[in-house]
Amino acid sequence: MSTTTFTKAAPDVPPVEPALTPPPEPKAGTATFVKNKLKIAAGKTKKKEFPVGLWTKCPKCEEMLFDKELDENLKVCMKCRHHFPIGARERIHSLVETCSFEEADAAMTSVDMLGFTGTTSYKDKLAASWKKTNLKDAVITGIGQIGRQRVALGVMDFSFIGGSMGSVVGEKLTRLIETGTEKEIPVIIVSTSGGARMYEGMFSLMQMAKTCAALAYHARAKLPFISVLTHPTMAGVMASFATVGDLILAEPDAMIGFAGARVIKDTTQAELPPDFQTSEFLLKHGLIDAIVARNEMKERLMDYMDFLMAGRRAAAAGRTV
Repeated sequence: MSTTTFTKAAPDVPPVEPALTPPPEPKAGTATFVKNKLKIAAGKTKKKEFPVGLWTKCPKCEEMLFDKELDENLKVCMKCRHHFPIGARERIHSLVETCSFEEADAAMTSVDMLGFTGTTSYKDKLAASWKKTNLKDAVITGIGQIGRQRVALGVMDFSFIGGSMGSVVGEKLTRLIETGTEKEIPVIIVSTSGGARMYEGMFSLMQMAKTCAALAYHARAKLPFISVLTHPTMAGVMASFATVGDLILAEPDAMIGFAGARVIKDTTQAELPPDFQTSEFLLKHGLIDAIVARNEMKERLMDYMDFLMAGRRAAAAGRTV
């Protein structure tokens, strides 16, 4: 019996032409692998990655800075001289002679006297800051030596609740100034602050008058007070002890003022200069005496204190003769 074979062709499908050089038939018992090429997008290059913790990008000139060199230069950009934030202990180490600093009132801590509550309670805010910064409050005070001169030195730290001035900051600075007056030595305060500490209400505002009163007694004793303003120094701190120095210095490009630029603009209804509330603007208008780079600050302070204390040293030498 004869059979007929029918082949069903797919409609509208063009026939497949054989390759010019057909691939060899695989041998029996062997596996075949197909290697696919990776597609590389045109015009794209691999992003250069820097190890975390070794390099820092300057926010001003965008230069990549080796962290070790940046630390050795006191956190000042080697290319554009931008001043990075620096902690209180780092700054003290950069100013005083080795092992000469004796901290005072180190155990003093803030108290939630008003029972402040909000999105975060004051107690929780303090606990978080203690853990984050390893500081008791926003200022470190003590007696140290800069060059040949002993000084009463206070250095604020912005990382502790924005360097805000509460009862502890005001009390520690007042005691520092009184110690300087008692020991007949200069007082130097390095400021960085967002202003009074809102969590303590009127108690924080009272520190403005208290610190200035202590400085008035210090001035009556004919002893110098040098105020150093760093980025940022604002509001209650700027309106009190920071601007009553016999000599007022500032770091370059530091933001210094009382109210924010937006508030002033809305109040005065006037356009503000582009460099408004900067060290350079204040120097030009006579509010500060000099702009000093951080890595030059120690030498300049030594020169200023030699000049300011020359008369007292001469009088002391006359008394001992």
